[in-house]
Amino acid sequence: MLTYKYVAKDPKTGVTIKAEMQADNEQAVSAKIVKLGYSPVSIKMDEAGKGVLTSFRNRVKSKDRVLFSRQLSTLLNAGLPLVQSLRSVGDQTASKPLRVVISNVISAVEGGSTLSAALAKYPKVFNQVYVSLVQAGEASGTLDKALERLAIQQEKDAEIISKVRGAMIYPLIVVAVMLLVVGFMIVKVLPQVEVLYDGLEGATLPLLTRVLLVISRAIIKFWLFALIGLGFMVFVTSRWARTFGGKRVIDKLKMRAWPVGPLFMKMYMARFARTSTTLVASGVPLIQVLTITADSVNNVYVADTLKKAIDKVRGGKSLADALTNDPNFLPLVPNMIRIGEQSGAIEKMLSKTADYYEKEVDDQIKAISTIIEPVLMVLLGVMAFIIVAAVLLPIYGLAGKSIIN
Repeated sequence: MLTYKYVAKDPKTGVTIKAEMQADNEQAVSAKIVKLGYSPVSIKMDEAGKGVLTSFRNRVKSKDRVLFSRQLSTLLNAGLPLVQSLRSVGDQTASKPLRVVISNVISAVEGGSTLSAALAKYPKVFNQVYVSLVQAGEASGTLDKALERLAIQQEKDAEIISKVRGAMIYPLIVVAVMLLVVGFMIVKVLPQVEVLYDGLEGATLPLLTRVLLVISRAIIKFWLFALIGLGFMVFVTSRWARTFGGKRVIDKLKMRAWPVGPLFMKMYMARFARTSTTLVASGVPLIQVLTITADSVNNVYVADTLKKAIDKVRGGKSLADALTNDPNFLPLVPNMIRIGEQSGAIEKMLSKTADYYEKEVDDQIKAISTIIEPVLMVLLGVMAFIIVAAVLLPIYGLAGKSIIN
């Protein structure tokens, strides 16, 4: 169940009541309030994290949303009424948070709401692209096809994100293991080397070993403060990254920093083309397509370009001309759009553009992996050499003194 905060009035005394209640949906809360003899004024889902939907652990996953879209599309295509289709999908859904959302959507639709309006109440589950496509499907009488297109687009998006994350896992694991090994050698092994030199007159540790011993003592003595400081830095950085200025800096680095810059640029182009294809195929007007893709592309600079393009298109320019020579768009995109505009097959050209850049993302991930592996090997070799040198040089020094003596 979800937790709701509500405001109600006692009609007998006129007293305003503020309280919380757990229920499956807003309609259930309203019914309970009326049963208590009060008049509901406002009902809102609790944002303090008590509800299922606000819990990170219980959020609606992308694969559950794809399955919901496909199942609903199939049932509607088979001729089942909307409410019956929603109930059937809700009964088959394994995700508890999504079941709750579907229950609320059913209640809203039964109360006279459109499906798109009901879905729009849950922006964390159904984004603007999803709602707009459903709305277009309702208007054209092709809701089943709109939902099928949504499922395909979501699968493509999830596939790209999964590949990018997968490419980052190996380097992160290697770096984490390297840091653990280096930390163990510095904290546990090097101090033992220092013990060997204690009591030996005139014996001096090599400079490299002395430097690492200073680091070792600092880690041993201040490790707790270092962890607290690191945690504070992570917290501050994450908060900063959510600000407008922080997002602009990070998005610029994503687009320009080597070697990830080309990868992210191609990923943004693929996302723009795929989302636009889905929207255009569903009959969404061009201005609305650009508005929605600006919000869904997840980069402030690409979004700025699209918002400027909206003004240019309204002023009479073609979309291809509006995007040409813009540094935030790769040249192939406006060129393909121009061909589509001239031939009247813009949906087909956008789809081909999306396919091309999705393949380019795959190739770029493989190229980055090819670069990262030898770089990591070199770093591992350098770190290993430094640690081994810091440990062995003092031992060789002692051995040399013993031979001389």
